Amino acid sequence: MASVRNLKKDINFVLGDIIEAVYLTELAKGKNTGEAGEAIIDEAIAVFDGLMKDLNAKKVENKKEHFKQINKKLEETANQLIGKLNAL
Repeated sequence: MASVRNLKKDINFVLGDIIEAVYLTELAKGKNTGEAGEAIIDEAIAVFDGLMKDLNAKKVENKKEHFKQINKKLEETANQLIGKLNAL
């Protein structure tokens, strides 16, 4: 991993793109996805908050492994959110 700053950017870009995709899906379908779309957005925001909290944790023994776990968690949750988005 190159840096913590790049990991923060990755988290922001990935989850921001998922939120944007929900809005684009609503525009493309010409209708409001309602509660399902809002649930995806709310979950993405909650994941963002959780990952940033984990990323800024000070008392970590092995930082390199900690950051790898955060990156892995980002990938897993992003894939889950994309799966939910595709179901809309």
